[in-house]
Amino acid sequence: MELSCLRAIILVNNLLKEKHEDVFMSILKLLLILMVLSVFVSPIFVLKAYALSQDVASSVVSQAEQVLVSAYEAVLEAEQAGGNVSGLLARLNEAGQLLSQARVSYRVGDFDGAVGFANLCSEIGKGVQVEAYGFRSLASEGVVQRFRWTMIGSILGVTIIFGASFLGWRVFRQRYYQRVLRMKPEVVSDES
Repeated sequence: MELSCLRAIILVNNLLKEKHEDVFMSILKLLLILMVLSVFVSPIFVLKAYALSQDVASSVVSQAEQVLVSAYEAVLEAEQAGGNVSGLLARLNEAGQLLSQARVSYRVGDFDGAVGFANLCSEIGKGVQVEAYGFRSLASEGVVQRFRWTMIGSILGVTIIFGASFLGWRVFRQRYYQRVLRMKPEVVSDES
């Protein structure tokens, strides 16, 4: 801006020296018209930029809200799978506080602050979501492993019970036959 003013002053000075008053007046009128137009046009650009930043801030805050909801759902799934999610819940509370700060900043018109808080909330939410999915898969693997050991233990237990029952039956049968063979049969007369 200052460079333009200096050029205009030098141009005016040169024109005065050459005594081209009619050209000087037309240039002066043109500069005056351009300055007036710039005064009236600049608020339009400023308001457009303000509206754009407001739209961007609104979009970023709503995206952060969606990320936080997804993170809460992922933590719930991890908890239902049996994962330890206490640390994740603390980080989700921190992300929730950042989201509320983003909303407050948006309401007071601090759109840059709202975008900053919303971005921090999104980062924490995405990190929590990734960790929750990891915990869920670990818990699922643990459930599968426990199921395998339970099946192995059940099969082994049933096999031992059948084996012991079979051996017990054979021993019982052998003793029964020996006892029956040692008995002396008695003949009973038929007196009827």
